[in-house]
Amino acid sequence: MKKTLWLCALLAGTATAALAQESRQDVSLSATGIFAPQVNGNGAQLNTDKALGALASYRYMLTPRSALEVNYGFAQYTDHLRNSRALFDIHTRQQEVSLGYVYSRNYRRLNPFLEGGIAGVLFSPIKDFDTQTLDAKRSTSLGGMFGGGIAYELSPSFDLRLQYHGLVVKAPSFGVQDANFNTGRYELISTPGIGIAYHF
Repeated sequence: MKKTLWLCALLAGTATAALAQESRQDVSLSATGIFAPQVNGNGAQLNTDKALGALASYRYMLTPRSALEVNYGFAQYTDHLRNSRALFDIHTRQQEVSLGYVYSRNYRRLNPFLEGGIAGVLFSPIKDFDTQTLDAKRSTSLGGMFGGGIAYELSPSFDLRLQYHGLVVKAPSFGVQDANFNTGRYELISTPGIGIAYHF
């Protein structure tokens, strides 16, 4: 009887220790590409150059399949604002802060996931020789974030993450004095990426 009690106590202790060491958080860093469509509206047009960027994420697991995620994204590129009278190039710094819910599944080493939430994006003009108007001001846009991807477990602590990250936000007009530069439209900014996540 004593041996059975000791064995049960040992198993309970081992299970408790395993649960205490279970990874409930992860941080990741991904290299991303920035792809945005041509936006037309109100007689104005916005074109965005393709570029590279970075996305840093933090996830907290609520359950084995559900998590909350906070993201910070960064990229630099050139926007081209056009209307019937003028064309301006604006060297732009894009910064994203988003909060979302992540649903994931586990298939051995493969962990597909879907995410969705809210996002705030700052479009800041960089006052250098690539920006052709001093009137350009920072544009702030609130919108949605969605995406999905797959994580491949490299070890209990690390995985390789391949994902699509999308932002639906109002296209920036940078407050340029001519109101005809404001398209008044929303755009989908696609930021596919690949990176490494660390679980702790």
